[in-house]
Amino acid sequence: MISKSLVGEKSLKFAIRVVKAFQYLSAEKKEYYLSRQLLRAGTNPGSMVREALNAESSKDFIHKLSIAQKEIGETIYWLELLEAAQYLDPIQAQSLRKDAEEILKMLTSIIKTTKKKLSVPPTNN
Repeated sequence: MISKSLVGEKSLKFAIRVVKAFQYLSAEKKEYYLSRQLLRAGTNPGSMVREALNAESSKDFIHKLSIAQKEIGETIYWLELLEAAQYLDPIQAQSLRKDAEEILKMLTSIIKTTKKKLSVPPTNN
């Protein structure tokens, strides 16, 4: 399980960046719908990682991180759309997308490792 995790720290910092992007998009670009979708999806992974820290079981832990994984994937979609619609410039979008992809890789790795540990039969020592 994760404690004081790197993925927890990165997902919190990413959520803060997403909040700032939302503020920029709504104040400067007057874009409200897509930016709210980005805000919702981009702040959820951090909360799911936090929930995973208090999971009731390893399966619950995997489930919560799987939700975070889906949400970060959705966040990448909204970033791509905001860039394609020219609400975010390529540098802004690529920077956020790079962070999101890093979090996605971390979540995928943690989920795979945890699943592997669950499938290993206990040894008789």
